[in-house]
Amino acid sequence: MTFNTDRFILEVINRKGEMEMKRRVGQYLMDCISEFGVETIFGVPGDFNLTFLDDITERDDMKWVGNTNELNASYAADGYARMHGMSAMVTTFGVGELSAVNGIAGAYAERVPVVQITGAPTRSAEQAGAYLHHSLGEGSFDDYRQMYEPITTSEAYITPENAQTEIPRILTAAWTEKRPVHIHLPIDVAGEEIEVTETFKHPKHQESDVSNLVEAVEKRLKDAKQPVILTGHEINSFNLHEELEQFVNQTHIPVAQLSLGKGAFNEENPYYIGMYDGQVAEEQIKNYVDHSDCILNIGGKLTDSATAGFSYEFDLDDVITINHRNFQAGETTSQDAHLIDLVQQLKNIDVQFDVDYPQYERPSEEVQVSDEALTQKQYFAMLQQFIKEDDVLLADQGTSFFGSYNLGLSSNNMYIGQPLWGSIGYTLPATLGSQIANKERRNLLLVGEGALQLTVQDIAVMMREDIKPVLFVINNDGYTVERKIHGERAPYNDITQWQYTMLPEVFGGKYQVMTHHVDTSKQLQDALNQIDQHSDRMHLVEVKMNIDDAPEKLIKLGKVFANQNG
Repeated sequence: MTFNTDRFILEVINRKGEMEMKRRVGQYLMDCISEFGVETIFGVPGDFNLTFLDDITERDDMKWVGNTNELNASYAADGYARMHGMSAMVTTFGVGELSAVNGIAGAYAERVPVVQITGAPTRSAEQAGAYLHHSLGEGSFDDYRQMYEPITTSEAYITPENAQTEIPRILTAAWTEKRPVHIHLPIDVAGEEIEVTETFKHPKHQESDVSNLVEAVEKRLKDAKQPVILTGHEINSFNLHEELEQFVNQTHIPVAQLSLGKGAFNEENPYYIGMYDGQVAEEQIKNYVDHSDCILNIGGKLTDSATAGFSYEFDLDDVITINHRNFQAGETTSQDAHLIDLVQQLKNIDVQFDVDYPQYERPSEEVQVSDEALTQKQYFAMLQQFIKEDDVLLADQGTSFFGSYNLGLSSNNMYIGQPLWGSIGYTLPATLGSQIANKERRNLLLVGEGALQLTVQDIAVMMREDIKPVLFVINNDGYTVERKIHGERAPYNDITQWQYTMLPEVFGGKYQVMTHHVDTSKQLQDALNQIDQHSDRMHLVEVKMNIDDAPEKLIKLGKVFANQNG
């Protein structure tokens, strides 16, 4: 894929007249990555990257975090980037980089800038077509790079000759497009010295005039009687929350969030009406959005899961799409406009509305705790009361996501999910990454036992790194979302039952992690109290619930997906 560099400039400091600086290519790469504030590198060692890893571990400004596998490393890098703005990871050639493909594809789908660096065989081995381990045994070394092409915004094969042009280019591509990139770094290249004549500096955005596009939006708004904004994940990717809120406060247009991108808008703002998810939305929200005559889709995508199987009832001709490299307002279109420019220049629109829209009410249901079996409804109501203003919530796909995206958040909360890519198991390593990115904020992981079993090994890494997230593991005997779609008692939706509270001991941290097994609301409340009292500890809470119980939204969406998929 081709990276569009317009509207961005690379600042360089010309060092002519000074003593030239010698750096190994690997050192120079890390120097450039450091310009983006990246302080942690994730990955797994392998013989084709070991020399390069020395250039990481020897630095004072970077920390190496070794993951239990490359897939987990890609998820951890994704979580780190969502919190920190950008991330980097390192794998070895072939088996390592292919193990990371799923995580990189998810980062691409949801616009998360992850720099995936592959330590590769020497140039001489590649040129000779040698039958090396981790290759396909055909003497070809570009197969895996080709596999990465559709899921990265740009790629680079680094040599000593091109290092000072290609490395700045590809890192700028990741930052600009908020998508992953792939770097192929032969191990002999990583260790070769070059004369660094220019110091790379963080790329700065150069504003471009998109007034013609904004005027098209204004024209449509001036004819509107009942406008609404739907917003989503690209606002999170480009960190445009303040700019969007300024536009809303100025125009008084009500806002609904899509589940793909919860956290895109301040839920404490008076113009926020709630979550819109098609036919399963609250009736008053559904009625307002479906009967709107001008829908501004800002940074969102109308996916099947976000709209309950495309069940919206508004006219798509009334939708103005304001996304990165994708603008459409009637006949006015653009595939070049940068989302930063579009959102920032929306403030130039001179309209203001006085419309009757639904008033959002933060969920506040009180639970009378008892010794009766805990229900999904009680569980999420109690979590609502437990969340603190600065918490980071991570919700894995399935029960945890569909049960939590309606939770009310404060303006300081952050919510991380992966509803577009929807790879179960993503959030545990993502929690590792997000918690490392900011150790001061409490991270709450909501995950089902099926998802946990895919990536559970990185609990060991959490303990090694001495971070203190709170892990809530729903144990309800299998893949709940799949049961609600098809096969309530089908054997393929069963999973092996583990003793989840023993995991810290298995991973060598018996006394490092406080564990809690809860079956009732009273036990859950006791566990929540213990977590608050022992905030200096990592916690794992196994939440046992009935196999047939599920969040209301999940039950409804299960029926939608069942119909959609036949």
